[in-house]
Amino acid sequence: MAGRGSRLRPHTLTIPKPLIPVAGKPIVQRLVEDITKVCGESVDEIAFIIGDFGEEVEKDLIAVAQNLGAKGSIYYQEEALGTAHAILCAKESLKGNVVVAFADTLFRADFTLDSSADGIIWVNQIDDPSAFGVVKLNQDNVITDFVEKPKEFVSDLAIIGIYYFKDGAYLKNELQYLIDNNITDKGEFQLTDALENMKKKGTKFVPGKVNEWLDCGNYKATVYTNQRVLEFVKDEENIDRSLKKENTIIIEPCFIGKNVEIKNSVIGPHVSIGENTVIKNSIVSNSIIQTNSLIRSSNIKNSMVGNYANVKGTVQELSVGDYNEIG
Repeated sequence: MAGRGSRLRPHTLTIPKPLIPVAGKPIVQRLVEDITKVCGESVDEIAFIIGDFGEEVEKDLIAVAQNLGAKGSIYYQEEALGTAHAILCAKESLKGNVVVAFADTLFRADFTLDSSADGIIWVNQIDDPSAFGVVKLNQDNVITDFVEKPKEFVSDLAIIGIYYFKDGAYLKNELQYLIDNNITDKGEFQLTDALENMKKKGTKFVPGKVNEWLDCGNYKATVYTNQRVLEFVKDEENIDRSLKKENTIIIEPCFIGKNVEIKNSVIGPHVSIGENTVIKNSIVSNSIIQTNSLIRSSNIKNSMVGNYANVKGTVQELSVGDYNEIG
């Protein structure tokens, strides 16, 4: 999770992308919770590979791991040298059964991970695979090829960025081999090259298919992901009891954090509102409003508003970063 998150700017100018909230929880927290559920056994350690995110963020990440009964570890990728390089930054944690996940994606699945497999690459069937890495399967449901962004159709099974390895030390050695021999693609060390080498040595990778794959790459995708996650968790208590509302209709599913004040407004469906935010005389639907913001006399939908933002008199779709003021 060390990337810049440039496609999600301006929101990632002040907060790392994996910490952007979706339905009230940071993306990375939801991801590790979901992975832990499908593992089917206890998780000993959760390692976060980050950039210079600051001490407060690191404490939050350690707390995410501890709340799941795991040790939290922090590693740093100081230079963007590719996916294989990023994973190898956590080489001290690459041992035993290992799941590797890129922290800008969420998923829904109803299976338990088969830890006896050599390796599992989680995929999702998509309509247009040309923008993704895909896998080809043989008749035994074993992966035979990894194809990056195919110009001609070879498969519609897109790699979603979550991988299982039975032997973390074996993975570490294959990643180190790429570094030691300067094996790069477009100047970066890529995980797919290590996977290809492992496959040639007899490692059998099988696909893990998810029910739904949710991208958080840009603000519109993140807003849609927020909508879908709210549908998954709508039976949970997602509206904090501290909510102060007056002459207001809330159309669920919504998430509303602590100490939120809403007056003369219609909220929902599919709205997430962070703590200490105030909304007055407004209509808000299918949007993420983060913490400590003020929305007045506005009609916004399909929008993403950051922390400490001030929006007044607006009727449009918005992507407003932290501390910005509109109207």
